[in-house]
Amino acid sequence: MGCPRSGTSFLYHLLLSAGGFAEFRTQMNAFDVLEPIYGDLKRIKNRKRMMHDWLQSKAFQVSGLDRQTIEAKVLAGCKSASDFLRIVMKEIARRQGVDRWIDSTPTNVPHMLQIQRDFPDALFVHIIRDGRDVALSLDKRQWSRPLPWDKDNGLLAAGLYWKWIVRKARKYGTKLGSNYMEVRYEDLVENPEEALARVGKFLQHDLAYGRIQQASIGSVKNPLTSFNEDLRDGTFSPVGRWKVKFSPQQLAWFEALVGDYLQELGYSLGGTTLFNRATAVRRKRIVYNAFYEFKQWAKINTPLSRWMVDYSEILIDK
Repeated sequence: MGCPRSGTSFLYHLLLSAGGFAEFRTQMNAFDVLEPIYGDLKRIKNRKRMMHDWLQSKAFQVSGLDRQTIEAKVLAGCKSASDFLRIVMKEIARRQGVDRWIDSTPTNVPHMLQIQRDFPDALFVHIIRDGRDVALSLDKRQWSRPLPWDKDNGLLAAGLYWKWIVRKARKYGTKLGSNYMEVRYEDLVENPEEALARVGKFLQHDLAYGRIQQASIGSVKNPLTSFNEDLRDGTFSPVGRWKVKFSPQQLAWFEALVGDYLQELGYSLGGTTLFNRATAVRRKRIVYNAFYEFKQWAKINTPLSRWMVDYSEILIDK
């Protein structure tokens, strides 16, 4: 898990390339999409409605599951999003002859404690990437969702979201103890053998880099980038892209807003200090933090969730 565009799919494909994990090349979005949309899954009518839609989705198509078998199992034994995730992924793993599975949904972060409660043996790998590169990718895909009166500041909104979700993941991670680890995207790109050795030790799984390179599943071979033009012209470099993509003014504002957290995570700043804007910086931080907290609360606790779920998150139908 991690902030979207931090490399969750890349890490997932690295693990799949190592072998021994159920292969399911999409995200379940069980907690941030399915549960808010379909409501209390203890009610059979909600389970039927959910399965009607899910059986028409790409997620079902790539699962390799038998329609009647999985529908019967979900309708009979699913009482929550956790149950749905467990039933589907265990069936995929069983059919593939493996005993481990992964869910790489980035937006599992706000639900980490629920997941730990429902899956006591779950291991959480939090991938962290430089917020400036994350924000560039989010903004390029128009996933940054700035507030209506702030629509020209997508990069800044994305940076504040990055800080909000990474801080939340690290806060919850302290409560998970030895079941939680962090890995840097930059290490996976620049020092993959060493980084994967640490992840492999945590997962108690052989992540031999030579075997991973040979298999090269998904984005291990073909990057899932927001900057395809860089691939075409031979300038693709996913680490430190912000150094050439940010304008000086954008970088100054960005680092004024989240530079403290970048430094806390060990990233060096590169911009010019922004003077005489302390009040504006403080106000923007407060407003966006309150917005992200309210949006997450409303998604889970109110009927508005059906309309508040980001289209970027609804990957079950992509």
